Amino acid sequence: MTQRKRWAATVAGMSKARFLIAVALAVLCSAGAAQAATSVRFGLQDDAWLAAGPGPNTLPARIDVLKKLGVKVVRFNLRWDAIASVQPELASDPDDPAYDWSNADPVLDALHTANIPVLLTIYGSPSWANGDRAPAYAPKSAASIAAFARAAATRYPWVRTWAIWNEPNEIRWLRPVSPAVYTRTLLNPAYAALHAMIPGVQVGAGVTAPRGNAGGMSPIAWIAGLKAAHAHLDAYAHNPYPASPNETPFSGGSRYGTSVTMATLPRLIAAVNRAFGRKPIWLTEYGYQTSPPDRYAGVSLAKQALYVSEAGLRAYSLPQVSMVIQFLYRDEPSIGGWQSGFQTVSGSLKPSFDAFRLPLAEVSRSGAQTILWGQARPRSGRQPYRLQQLRSGHWVTIGGLRWTSGGGTLRAVVRAGSGARFRIWSPRDHAYSPALTVV
Repeated sequence: MTQRKRWAATVAGMSKARFLIAVALAVLCSAGAAQAATSVRFGLQDDAWLAAGPGPNTLPARIDVLKKLGVKVVRFNLRWDAIASVQPELASDPDDPAYDWSNADPVLDALHTANIPVLLTIYGSPSWANGDRAPAYAPKSAASIAAFARAAATRYPWVRTWAIWNEPNEIRWLRPVSPAVYTRTLLNPAYAALHAMIPGVQVGAGVTAPRGNAGGMSPIAWIAGLKAAHAHLDAYAHNPYPASPNETPFSGGSRYGTSVTMATLPRLIAAVNRAFGRKPIWLTEYGYQTSPPDRYAGVSLAKQALYVSEAGLRAYSLPQVSMVIQFLYRDEPSIGGWQSGFQTVSGSLKPSFDAFRLPLAEVSRSGAQTILWGQARPRSGRQPYRLQQLRSGHWVTIGGLRWTSGGGTLRAVVRAGSGARFRIWSPRDHAYSPALTVV
């Protein structure tokens, strides 16, 4: 998980970006491409909330929240240094007395029982493996993480997606910051162990930060380094957080730089494809902090909801993207932490809660013709919905009951100009999306 303070985005430059997205979406509406685009799994990560939650909230209740949101995958961290703080005698055996799985077992067992897929991330090396240093230091021997991966795979054989490390292109997460060291001592040995234990497993590499920062490497340089080191991977994972107050999921990213945010994802996809061929892209952390409570790095609650919806459209427009993970569910209590949750510390739901389960975004507008995109994410298959427009202070249903595609996606062409407001109603969820104002 990250704890950085990042500026969130504004709507600057939206018109040009929406034109480009409209072109991409038109292509995706063909039968073959639509199948690929609708395979995106939208998920969530909040280890602390899932493991403990606030007050009397129970784990079953938190699982019910995930179902209500329509979460299709949960990312959860396996802290190697915490689970194996003492060196095991038989490290490939999950029942070795040195192992402590007590933090992971309840959460993962509950998710498995609820049939919610999991992305497990292994990171943090124990001091006995790295020469008595901090968890960011790479282990001395590749065999150590391979043995731990075997033990984890034996304990959780139903987990089909794994990621190795977190943001290793930044010095605070991996030392040394070296694609060769990462590949040799972490990625390739864990990849081989997981593939030996779990049929059909997918292992994601990279899990890179948007930029290297001081002492680090850009994700583009990191990918080139992985290729040179002969990295093994089934997918490339990346955390495309926005970098400036001008960024949205569509626009505002650095045009010529080597950082990669949601707005500049094609740069990362091209680099991955050059290095490894066409691989799935997993966006393993993403979110916008809100003001309140963070008046320095947060956006308004309404903008957070808008960007959650637009991030869905952004992922849908890039068929190679197959996973997007929201970080977090509940705001962290310290203002120095991360306030990108759907729920405040006091327990109030933000509009982004409904934006996640019922996203609605503007694709494009030409005069009075507007194209809208959205989804109904809870459950699966075709979903009923009603499209409503605000007219003379009243919400009016347009066109009666409608149905999404088999992937839960909707596309609507409406006669409406700038300033028109729309929302969707899901009768099965008894819920509305946040209102969308046409630009």
